[in-house]
Amino acid sequence: MGAHSRGAALPGPVRAVRGEEGAAPAARDRYFDTLRALALVRVVAYHAFGWPWAGLVFPSMGIMFGLGGTLMARSLRRPAATVLRNRLRRLLPPFWCWGLFVVGAMLARGWMPGWQIVYWVVPLGDPPGSAWGEQAWEILWYLRTYLWFVLLSPLLLRVFRLAPVPVLLLSLAPIVAFQFLWQPPENRFGTGLLDLATYLFCWILGFAHRDGVLGRVKPAAVVVLSLAALACGAWYAFAHRAEYGTYDLDDVPLAQAFWSAGFVTLLMYSKARLGVDFSGLVRLRRLDRLVTVFNARAVTVYLWHELALVLAVPLIDRCWDVPAFEAYLPLESQWFLLGVGWVLIAVFVLLFGWVEDVAARKRPRLLP
Repeated sequence: MGAHSRGAALPGPVRAVRGEEGAAPAARDRYFDTLRALALVRVVAYHAFGWPWAGLVFPSMGIMFGLGGTLMARSLRRPAATVLRNRLRRLLPPFWCWGLFVVGAMLARGWMPGWQIVYWVVPLGDPPGSAWGEQAWEILWYLRTYLWFVLLSPLLLRVFRLAPVPVLLLSLAPIVAFQFLWQPPENRFGTGLLDLATYLFCWILGFAHRDGVLGRVKPAAVVVLSLAALACGAWYAFAHRAEYGTYDLDDVPLAQAFWSAGFVTLLMYSKARLGVDFSGLVRLRRLDRLVTVFNARAVTVYLWHELALVLAVPLIDRCWDVPAFEAYLPLESQWFLLGVGWVLIAVFVLLFGWVEDVAARKRPRLLP
């Protein structure tokens, strides 16, 4: 996901939850909650199947960064230092819990890290890892990018409010510059810059939605510009397919930036201008419950899903030794692999999801 091959709710929109400590209860937005849940489902499916077209159908990471920007703009009504401290506290403990297993397994197999292991404490850069464990740790680009957006948000929000629409439109300029004027170095610094540039528009779009700027723009302008961004992203991905070896947006940063910009703008404008909401979801109790769990355990699902898919392979291999399983189960199907992966994700959520409750200073629960 992203530029490198490659992201707690209560039922119903009118039920209140307490956000950051000391904040007044705020209603959950079921539309955004559902988008977040769908984004996570798409991420897991993408890593199970490797569909190159998945990002075109639903650009999960752009959506998640857009939602993150909205939440940060809302939180920054309070002192920035308090907001940053609380965000770090909610993000890092689940990361540390997961990291103990991943780092421990790599160390047990002879991996010897250098000073860069500090990035396993605070992922301001990509944490180091062995080739053996790469499938598990390569997803950390998202946490690293999210963390930097959080840290930069007080400044970004101030700049955005000086000239909202121009700043939003110009937020696509860095990725264009990196593509055509200056290539970032192929190291932690350059990789971080590229990811920030790729999703900067989506993050600032979250500001625009939260501040009501997006809802005041005329529909014709939003539709035309969004369709133009989508067309630009799709054209670049397919026109440069030979250069990148794929049209997968996760491998083509410029295409990812423009496609995500157009797609996420339409999703957020539907909410801001048309008032689209999924309040009726509360009547579908099981589905509503599932959306609740996904939102309350989003970090856990994201971090552990690759390990679940990795472990599903040897588990399925053992099934071949049972004649009944071999005869009646579709052991060769990728869909079966995905199903086993989701079962293991559910196990990890039950085992470690409570860490998100502790990080949020809530009472630990197996399921929210």
